[in-house]
Amino acid sequence: MIEIDAQCLADRYLAQWTVPDAAGRRAAIERLWAEDATHVLQPPAAIREIAAELGFDHTTLEAQGYDAIETRVTRSYERFVEKMGFTFRPRGDAVRLNGVVRFGWDTVSAGTGDVVGGGLEVLVLDDDGRIKTDYMFPGA
Repeated sequence: MIEIDAQCLADRYLAQWTVPDAAGRRAAIERLWAEDATHVLQPPAAIREIAAELGFDHTTLEAQGYDAIETRVTRSYERFVEKMGFTFRPRGDAVRLNGVVRFGWDTVSAGTGDVVGGGLEVLVLDDDGRIKTDYMFPGA
């Protein structure tokens, strides 16, 4: 596996969620992710509770491949950055263990600088240092 700086990867990963230009966003995705990568999201508690009431014993949301990941990143950009005025920043705690990178991130109000949320990211890398699987835990 190639040498990857964990904090640099965390910075680049979070930056992709705030790219306003569709072409730039797609280019960032293709630089960061393996072509067949999977983004796995632990949904917010409210969604998990509704699913449990409906009889589902587990819930995860997944996007696989460049097109699905691009849709996911674009929808997040539109909702959280464009409409709500948030940005995302790494907490500076990125660590790498073999082919896995873990880091925390904050959701920040662009207007006030207040932290309004955040989460935990666990990235599994391929041999080229690109994201193979992304496990996102909002609220962590």
